Amino acid sequence: MHVEIIRTDELGDRTYVVHDGTVAVVVDPQRDIDRVERVLGDLGLAAELVLETHIHNDYVTGGHHLSRRTGAKYALNTADPVAFDRVPVRDGDMLEAGSLRIWVRATPGHTDTHLAYVVTDSAAPWEPPAVFTGGSLLYGSVGRTDLVDPVRTEELTRAQYRSVHRLVEGLPDAAQIYPTHGFGSFCSSGSTRGGDASTLGIERGSNDAFTAPDEQTFVADLVAALTPHPAYYAHMAPRNLRGPEAVDLSAPETVEAEKLHKRIDAGEWVVDLRDRVLYAADHVAGTVGIALGTQFATYLGWLIPWEAPITLIGDSPAQVAAAQRQMIRIGIDRPAGAATGDLDALTAPGQERRTYPRVDFAALCHAGPDTVVLDVRRDDERAAGHIAHSVHIPLHHLLSRLDEVPKGTVWVHCASGFRASIAASLLDRAGRDATLIDDEYGRAIALRLAAN
Repeated sequence: MHVEIIRTDELGDRTYVVHDGTVAVVVDPQRDIDRVERVLGDLGLAAELVLETHIHNDYVTGGHHLSRRTGAKYALNTADPVAFDRVPVRDGDMLEAGSLRIWVRATPGHTDTHLAYVVTDSAAPWEPPAVFTGGSLLYGSVGRTDLVDPVRTEELTRAQYRSVHRLVEGLPDAAQIYPTHGFGSFCSSGSTRGGDASTLGIERGSNDAFTAPDEQTFVADLVAALTPHPAYYAHMAPRNLRGPEAVDLSAPETVEAEKLHKRIDAGEWVVDLRDRVLYAADHVAGTVGIALGTQFATYLGWLIPWEAPITLIGDSPAQVAAAQRQMIRIGIDRPAGAATGDLDALTAPGQERRTYPRVDFAALCHAGPDTVVLDVRRDDERAAGHIAHSVHIPLHHLLSRLDEVPKGTVWVHCASGFRASIAASLLDRAGRDATLIDDEYGRAIALRLAAN
């Protein structure tokens, strides 16, 4: 048995292609299935089975489309109310694909209908099983339990604890653990860790679900560790239940300067993908700066009015294409258009260009007494320490609370500069004077600006 890992670092998730050298089983494929098809083609594999551990809340699945393109059977929990044909599976079922044997285990907690899959190879019975745990058992902890219904969080946390313990009954310490979440995904909770691999033995000695002295302690600690999750999550499960259609990654409409100007004047979202340093130094007024990187789609999806048209500004078509790929994973199917190249060519006659300062925390030591410092970190980060007299509005609340930002120039910070750069662009878009503190929060502590 071989396991190929397809990483989606931008969302903190992984897809798996498990195979016997000829026949493949694909677990939790992301929506851009060309990556899966490339692995299948490169290794000469035939996809026979596509498995979902659960109806995902953090991305649009590629399983529905992949099964139709490849002819593979598509297996989901029989209790999932999907609007398409599938192979319904439940706890205790066994599936076969080539020499692979797949046992289905019910693991409710992250969702009510969550499943895990224990896979062995009949051609190599001496090999330890591979356990595909989705959002149940992660590396170091478990999947979050407040996505189905916040009112049921404690109930589902208890279910998660019991599921994990039941899942591992009878499995050897050498069993390989392959979670879908837990690599930066907001679907994880507790003290998750990254890494390329783990075994059941490692998890038994280090995972929150096994090291907690009892169920009540585990529940209390996990619930206390839950942090806000992106707003776009609310749209993912309904989309996945309907059966997502194929994606279109072709280049979007090219938007010239005059049309770009009209869209900005109409209040549409025009998102500049360039580095935050370049954006602060020079940008078209009325745009929003969200630098293309591993967190781009997460914060774009968290902040935009859902289904609002989005026009992208990028250095190159390749940058736009990379952003577009991230967007389709969270259900933003097509940009309304894109503009690339030199900013001078993208600026219509009479259209304003803007800039704002970038500073470090040391500059704050010399700022005047009337300086407004805006902290856009999460509540849990704020509770751990903050700059005295600073105003606190988490980034994901800023658009609805702009009127709470005091008058004057606003110096905005987060933990590293990325979220602060987005906040500074939103303030700038609203006509406020912003200064971006583009620095690590640890510097504020070292300078004794922050009380922890």
